[in-house]
Amino acid sequence: MSGTEPSLDTQPSADTYELGTLVPLAWEGKVRVPHFQRGFRWKSKDVLRLFDSIVRGYPIGNLLLWVRRSPADTIKLGNLEIDAPATDEAFWVVDGQQRLTSLANALSVEGNKHAPFNVVYDLKDEKFIEAPRNGLEAHQIDVPTLFNGRRLLSWFRTQGPNAEDYYDKAEVVSTKLRQYKVPAYLVRQDDLKILTDIFDRMNSHGRKLNRAEIFSALNSGIEEGFQDRLNFSTIADNVASETLFGTIDVNTVLAAFLARRGPDPTREIRGEMSRQAEFDEDEQTAYSQVQDALVRAVTFLIEEAGVPHIVMLPYRAQLVVLARFFAHFPSPGNNSLRLLRRLFWRLSVDGPTIFRGSFTTFSRTLCSRIKPGDEDGSLQALLNTTKGAVRSRPSLQQFRTNDASTRITLCSWWALRPRSLETGDPADLQSLSSLLGDEQTAALATPYVYPRLQGKKEREMRLAAANRLFIPFDEMRPTEMSRFLSMPRIDISAPLQEMILRSHLIGEQAVEALARDDRSEFLRVRQESIQSHLESFLGRMAEWDYEDTPTLDQMDLDDDEEELTEQDFDLSDDRLR
Repeated sequence: MSGTEPSLDTQPSADTYELGTLVPLAWEGKVRVPHFQRGFRWKSKDVLRLFDSIVRGYPIGNLLLWVRRSPADTIKLGNLEIDAPATDEAFWVVDGQQRLTSLANALSVEGNKHAPFNVVYDLKDEKFIEAPRNGLEAHQIDVPTLFNGRRLLSWFRTQGPNAEDYYDKAEVVSTKLRQYKVPAYLVRQDDLKILTDIFDRMNSHGRKLNRAEIFSALNSGIEEGFQDRLNFSTIADNVASETLFGTIDVNTVLAAFLARRGPDPTREIRGEMSRQAEFDEDEQTAYSQVQDALVRAVTFLIEEAGVPHIVMLPYRAQLVVLARFFAHFPSPGNNSLRLLRRLFWRLSVDGPTIFRGSFTTFSRTLCSRIKPGDEDGSLQALLNTTKGAVRSRPSLQQFRTNDASTRITLCSWWALRPRSLETGDPADLQSLSSLLGDEQTAALATPYVYPRLQGKKEREMRLAAANRLFIPFDEMRPTEMSRFLSMPRIDISAPLQEMILRSHLIGEQAVEALARDDRSEFLRVRQESIQSHLESFLGRMAEWDYEDTPTLDQMDLDDDEEELTEQDFDLSDDRLR
């Protein structure tokens, strides 16, 4: 080890804490979670397994606690909000956050009200369960009562089961919970860099943090004032709020952050803020600028490329590339936007054949084509990556909302501005965003026409695009969609009903098949309409047969020659735009 590398002045001290002592410390605000920690990730099954391990006497792992003087503060620990007093020795959790948060919440009367901390012990079956929605039975007891000896005795006297052996069982479990010993290492060190280095090394083994979480930990800065500093999560929230595009995952935000500062968004993240980048800036400026670049990239996707929400973005790598482009060229001209739109849709269709489905190759190759200060050259280099690509056709046979082909199809449907089945109003960003929120796919917006199909021929079409509608509205869905679509409406005019159906690619022939309940025919006809519309949409967006001509001011024209007129260059010709 080099003498310049940081190290601990003293080795961590080892101790053990009974849960009966440790958990009340958390309730008193003496256990705190550093801001560089990842958010709470555990599900109900993880919390239940933790309690089961404790009563079985299984080890649940060591804790690593950073002991430091801490000011008075209002802190969040899971669902608990605690007025924490100033203390000379607060325990900041470097490793063990999920376990301590689960215990502090599940064993608290207030925290136990909320999933995934709503843990109950079933005295009859002798196991921990989630609190039943319809209330506890006589032989089921919430773990805050089980954890407290006096409350446990009172519970049995007033409302517990009559069987005496139940009390004996409960007392045994209660004692095991209170007296369970948790090993802990205590680090007394004021240097935050050492703590984040320890955090990084610990999370390089076992269940790893993702890249964004590690980067945030390594570059977290001091604890005080962190609420006012940007990070990848707040950037994602801010972009979603400003654009209604949905929440971008933090790993994609990190990749965009790296792509903006250099051509390889997959590079090593350690030491990023100390290495030379394409922008001379401090960390918070870098965060602010990538947020601006992401807003411009998302605005392009919505307004130019026809992608209204992140759940309809074919590949996340495309957003990373766009963020780099808009970071270096924040105000591209109309022709550049058109070429960029061509590029986006050509890559959406042909990208997997070019880059063999690799996010790393896709993002690294394309980002390296973007040269600072050369907008037209960058666009031409990007478009050249698609030359000679084997053009594929998005599949309509398997409609899966997490699949790129389906997301492409949904974008083509969005171009029709599908109308509400209730009101006939066309969809807009607000209606789509209100329905999907932070959903990871568009499943909520794509109900089946026929949830159940009979016969081999019909069943083969159950998963096809023709058996789905795109309804980007938070409204009631008819229980029998096919019957609803075929029936005349008395609440709206016939022309409006026709407009509704056509916005969902249901033409006259398909309506007639619906009326006859000829399911196979309806699906066949609609599938043909969807295919035709998809090809037309992609043709308009990708413009495969057009020349990718640079802007006129980049063309080598001799100023001394006779001035050219509009008749010499027909500016309505798409090839010159």
